[in-house]
Amino acid sequence: MSDEVETSKDNSDSVFYRSYQGEEDLPYIRALIDKDLSEPYSIFTYRYFLNQWPQLCLLAFFQKDCIGCIVCKMEPSKRNILRGYIAMLAVRQDFRRQGIGMELVKRVIERMKISNCQEVVLETETTNKAALCLYRKLGFIRDKLLERYYLNGNDAFRLKLRLCSIFNS
Repeated sequence: MSDEVETSKDNSDSVFYRSYQGEEDLPYIRALIDKDLSEPYSIFTYRYFLNQWPQLCLLAFFQKDCIGCIVCKMEPSKRNILRGYIAMLAVRQDFRRQGIGMELVKRVIERMKISNCQEVVLETETTNKAALCLYRKLGFIRDKLLERYYLNGNDAFRLKLRLCSIFNS
């Protein structure tokens, strides 16, 4: 699997995607996440994900600017299945509605599948219509309403995507 893949080799203005490469990428990720997500994350939260699952953090670049990122993890669940978790997804405002968020999610889910992940979960605010639409298009379903989940008092939906059936193992 290539760490860096351009969406178009003929166009110098194309978006390209690559894996997290270390601490030098942390400012890009923090700038995007801190600007867009309602939850404040400490540097330790970022490092928890990035140091343990660097292969599940992808960045999107346009020319030399980081315009999107996704931060995830993968662990065994209580039901003894391998579960992926999308912790953070952000795309710079002027690059939204161009498929970049969807591409980031698809690429990280593909990496999870290769590692035999059986489901992917995440939480998003019930008022985040763009995120709910994106994840619905990718096949996620609403699993649970989490009342007053966020520090700002907003409710969240837990969304789930099953990647394979236990009967297909």
